Amino acid sequence: MTQVTEQQIIDALRCVVDRERKNDIISLGMIEGMQVKDGHVALTLGVEPERGPRLEPLRKEVETLVHKLPGVISASVVLTAEKRGTAPAPSAHSAQAPRPQGGELLPDVKAIIAVASGKGGVGKSTTSVNLALALATLGHETGLLDADIYGPSTRRLLGISGGPRSSDGIKLDPISKYGIKSMSMAYLVEEETPIVWRGPMVQSALEQMMRDINWGKLDILVVDMPPGTGDTQLTMVQKVPLAGAVIVSTPQDIALIDARKGLNMFRKVEVPVLGLIENMSYFNCPSCGHRTEIFGHGGARREAEKLGMDFLGEIPLDTVIRQTSDDGHPIVAADPEGEHARAYLAIAAKVWKTVEQNLQMRAASAPRIVIQ
Repeated sequence: MTQVTEQQIIDALRCVVDRERKNDIISLGMIEGMQVKDGHVALTLGVEPERGPRLEPLRKEVETLVHKLPGVISASVVLTAEKRGTAPAPSAHSAQAPRPQGGELLPDVKAIIAVASGKGGVGKSTTSVNLALALATLGHETGLLDADIYGPSTRRLLGISGGPRSSDGIKLDPISKYGIKSMSMAYLVEEETPIVWRGPMVQSALEQMMRDINWGKLDILVVDMPPGTGDTQLTMVQKVPLAGAVIVSTPQDIALIDARKGLNMFRKVEVPVLGLIENMSYFNCPSCGHRTEIFGHGGARREAEKLGMDFLGEIPLDTVIRQTSDDGHPIVAADPEGEHARAYLAIAAKVWKTVEQNLQMRAASAPRIVIQ
């Protein structure tokens, strides 16, 4: 199959005219970024903030044209606009964060949960992948959305090669492996290609990974969030009704301080916190069996008790988990009967039980219409 080039895309887009400015989008310099990989094209259109709401037809026109080019498997186009001299966007510190409006995103997904951490380096992505696999092992139709646009790792953790395809010519199909469906920005760009995007571009890309993917019917979608409490977290809260959040932390105080920030952010925006996982909880020497608590031990359990939330379980620091993750064969799939897989399965069972209870409570509290 012939591979499309950036120059071919640019040449094709010279016929797309911004009718308000009466010139083509290439001459106007509206293309602010482009990624082309194995037939998958992602590009951004820079527009003035006040025109953004009116330019959805232009965005769609560009996306449709690019998708029809020879050698293009998928096309994703986002609008980006940056306001100058205006108040900052709402944050988790706002008194009231906007709640999701309707169900236009992920309408066939019963429950969406976020796996989050206050800081990086605590094993959140490894936990997300193994939690998703454990939920699938328990019999639930499960999806995994890698929302860490700047540092996606799902491709490596699941051992996925190649990119997504489209079965209907309209939306991309998530990639299925180990019994779960997954989507990540890593499937659309080269592994070593940095994504240098402004916040609005990241938010648009995240929305498209929810809206323009054929997720189908899922019992649960696990969202691997980026570390911290930034734009991606707020976008998820605003756009979809999260059934809850799982916080991942290591045992030491410095990590728990940041975990507390993540917990408080979700509480601030009225997302139920399903519990806290202590990752890298202890290390058992594979040679002598001696147990060493490198980062301390039990800090997450004590923090959970202090904050009145569930403690979901502890996962050890183990070279087997690291090796299976690096090999793209996560421990729950690599050794489903092993002690580490059993730990993830126990956590998944607790998470699902709470999610199911929350869904039942939400359904029970919904208004009933009686026709007499």
